[in-house]
Amino acid sequence: MKTRWHMTRRDALKTGASALAATGTVLHAPAVIGQAKPLDGVTLNVSCWSAPYPKWLADYIPEFEEQTGARVNYETPAFPVYNQRVDLELSTQGSAYDVLNVTFIYSGRWIGAGWFTPLDEFINDPNSTPPDWDVDDFLAGVRGPLTGKDGQLYGIPWIADVYMAGAARYDLIEQAGLAMPKTFDDVMAVMEAVHGQDGVAGFITENHYGWVWIPYLMGFGGKIFRDPPDDLTLMLAEPEAAEAAEYFARLLRDYSVDGVLSYGYDQALNACLQGQANYITFNQAWLVQLGDPAASKVAKTVNYSVMPAGPKGNFPGVATHGWGIPVGSQNKEAAWEFIKWAMSKEMTRRMLTEKGYGSITRRSVIDTPEFHNKMLINGVDVADIYLETIDFAASGYMKYRTVEVYPQVDRQIDKAIQLVVSGQMPAADALKQAQDNAIADLRRAGVKL
Repeated sequence: MKTRWHMTRRDALKTGASALAATGTVLHAPAVIGQAKPLDGVTLNVSCWSAPYPKWLADYIPEFEEQTGARVNYETPAFPVYNQRVDLELSTQGSAYDVLNVTFIYSGRWIGAGWFTPLDEFINDPNSTPPDWDVDDFLAGVRGPLTGKDGQLYGIPWIADVYMAGAARYDLIEQAGLAMPKTFDDVMAVMEAVHGQDGVAGFITENHYGWVWIPYLMGFGGKIFRDPPDDLTLMLAEPEAAEAAEYFARLLRDYSVDGVLSYGYDQALNACLQGQANYITFNQAWLVQLGDPAASKVAKTVNYSVMPAGPKGNFPGVATHGWGIPVGSQNKEAAWEFIKWAMSKEMTRRMLTEKGYGSITRRSVIDTPEFHNKMLINGVDVADIYLETIDFAASGYMKYRTVEVYPQVDRQIDKAIQLVVSGQMPAADALKQAQDNAIADLRRAGVKL
């Protein structure tokens, strides 16, 4: 019975191929009264963490259900909840999910362990994917982390997540006779001038320090690993790391809001949206929301720049996440239909024009006037910042983040920065402890150090 159903579904998908036509999506499939839809009777279980794109995609899923006949159970839990839940599910190769986000920080582990399905078989099959769906339209730099050592693609990137700077109350910076910071020294000068002005805290960021602290670490000349992925010798106990931690802790301790250590990404963004905090170094997908008059109290005063440079250079984070199909899924062909629809040129463009989503991964959409117009906020071309930051990462400094065991190191960094900011330990001691704990974790994972 299972085999016969599988064949019937394949036949239905092929029969519906003409309806996928120009965009490779099911959005324009003609409805024929009395005719079965390609995915009638199929239930897809889809999950991604709660970034702007997946939350906005929920508004369009009824269209996919209407056109295909599929039912979609869709969830967007918080980032740490999602990763913990999915890591456990994937490790058992269970069948609870059909489409999952391949989290950047876990991509080496999840893809390397064989827990996701290679997508090339779908992409290269003209009966499944029309040529003009065009996988090569996705930025090469964001496809790389979702490509396995076998050269196959395991995720379709829905975000190029670039780390940049924003000032919610740039008017206060201007009143102090200053401009958007270009260096770490500039950042401190701005904080000293504007913190507390008009009741607004100077600085804020989220408490995932294994992400938001790393550009500061690298800006001071520090590293996570000596030469990833080949040499995983940990470098957290080096003087540069302690210097970066002390600098970063000063920003959070002296110039931020009370209780900043408890602020996740949503709380940090909301503090800026409400005009409670000013300067933030954070992810572009969130920061562009500060310029949305419908959501932001600071839309008229926001300004943006590239992440400031440290004494040793500029190393803004660039991450990518993508839709993938877990190997345990019993609905792989239908899962690909969902991914193909969600990441089609048409849906990507609609996300831009209807939602203002700016972390676009398709070059054809990035090159449109709509992208640059949407990303022009208070005279600042955020599109240029976006592309410049992606170019920064082309040098390869983001390799640390796709190392299979980085999640263990990430957790120890989070703990160490909290200890430094709270004053419980000096930076050098906290990072030495983080390194020792991370080494123990890596050895338990089978890494020889």
